[in-house]
Amino acid sequence: MDTRIQFRVDEETKRLAQLMAESQGRTLSDACRELAESLAEEQRKTMCHDVWLSAQINAAFDKFDNGRANFIEHDEAKSLMEARKQKIRNRDK
Repeated sequence: MDTRIQFRVDEETKRLAQLMAESQGRTLSDACRELAESLAEEQRKTMCHDVWLSAQINAAFDKFDNGRANFIEHDEAKSLMEARKQKIRNRDK
C-alpha cells in the first residue's frame, strides 16, 4: 500500500524545485519520490551491513569463548600487513 508524505516549504523553494524537476523531464512529486526511494535504499544497505557486522563480531566472540582464537603479536601483525600492502603495490605495477 502506498503512503502519502506531506511537508511544507516556502513558495520560492517550491517554484525553483519545480523548475529544476521540469528541466529534467519529471515532476516535483517524481523527484521527491525518487529521493525518498534513494534514502530508503541507503538505509537498507546500512541495516544489511549492520547485520553482517554483528554476525562477524558474534563469530569472533564465539571463537574466543571456545578457545579457538589465534592472537598475533603487534609487531608480527604489522609485518604481515606491510607484506600484504607491498604485494598489492607490486600487483599494480
